[in-house]
Amino acid sequence: MVPRFFSRDAQIRVLMYSHDTFGLGHLRRTRAIAHALVERHKQLSVLIISGSSIAGAFDFKSRVDFVKVPSVIKLRNGEYTSLSNHIDIADTLGMRRAIIETAAVQFAPDVFIVDKEPRGLKGELDTTLPQLARQGCSIVLGLREVLDAPATVRREWSASGAMECVRDYYERIWVYGSKDFHDPLEGVDLPEPVRERIDHVGFLARTVPKIMNPMRRKLPDDFVLVTAGGGGDGADMMRYVLSALKHDRNLRQPYVLVLGPFMSIREKSEIRHKASRLENVVVLDFDTQLEALMQKARAVVAMGGYNTFCELLSFDCRALIVPRKTPRVEQLIRAKRASEFGLCSMIDPDEASDPRRMAKALFDLTDRARPSATPYRVDLKGLDRISATVASIAKSRRRIPANLRVHA
Repeated sequence: MVPRFFSRDAQIRVLMYSHDTFGLGHLRRTRAIAHALVERHKQLSVLIISGSSIAGAFDFKSRVDFVKVPSVIKLRNGEYTSLSNHIDIADTLGMRRAIIETAAVQFAPDVFIVDKEPRGLKGELDTTLPQLARQGCSIVLGLREVLDAPATVRREWSASGAMECVRDYYERIWVYGSKDFHDPLEGVDLPEPVRERIDHVGFLARTVPKIMNPMRRKLPDDFVLVTAGGGGDGADMMRYVLSALKHDRNLRQPYVLVLGPFMSIREKSEIRHKASRLENVVVLDFDTQLEALMQKARAVVAMGGYNTFCELLSFDCRALIVPRKTPRVEQLIRAKRASEFGLCSMIDPDEASDPRRMAKALFDLTDRARPSATPYRVDLKGLDRISATVASIAKSRRRIPANLRVHA
């Protein structure tokens, strides 16, 4: 179960969990942290447990590997189903739980970083957490700076038993954002000892990959990038942009649309057909090195997920955010807050569906100020602080020898 390159003599071992029911957000955030850790610490190894169906499409740095658990997707009613229709969901969840526990116990990490879900998907970490705690592992919960509306977060944490889990097993709670930007646990009645464990580490800065994809096609100069992240719910935004370009032919800037791996075949075909009727529009299915496109773009139109937002800040991009409003209002909260600070423009999706309003927003976008020109100082030191904290945790622990901890 444990990859061969993980030496039992390694000074620091970090296990990361990303449940990944749909989209790219959890995997990309986890991968960014993992890469930052191995870049800053030569004697550190990371093992990622991921449910992403396309984890293998991404490159991972040396000393970072992943264990793939069976993928599931979340239905509109809140329930889950197996990505493989021939496997019962109960069997899928059982396999996930067993793989996670085995990998965690054998890997014997110094630090376990859990993304967003304290108990994991459907409580699949319930047996792993106490085992790692007994082995002397430091357990950390990582939260993006916005989860959802406060009432929704409060209801979900209460119903899932998340609070009790955090109280009993988590030594630290890292918020991947600034304290003055947003509190993801606003409205949750946290006991003071738990509240004291929260550390707003700052946003997670992104960089352009040093080794570029040799297959990338040549793109037009001075283009506007339109990205829907994973793309599963991004077709509407693409339609709004194309309708605006059709409505106002004065929008002569080249546009590059990146659809995303989870957009349906039918929607991709529709978007490509609409784009083919317009000049200066290039459509790409997917690019695992989206950072390079953002850095080159004159401006960016996006939905405002966490990773995209970090990239916009990191590359000082002019941006127009068209946030998703259902099933969560996370993107809407983030976009409103960012626009208040002058970091981006925002258009409500109901307004964006009007070609005239969307065209006006696109026209204004290419000359708006960059985030660095605003008075608000963005804290992008999250990866530095996380790396320093992980090293401090490992150094402060006089661990049980690894060969004994594996069988603890």
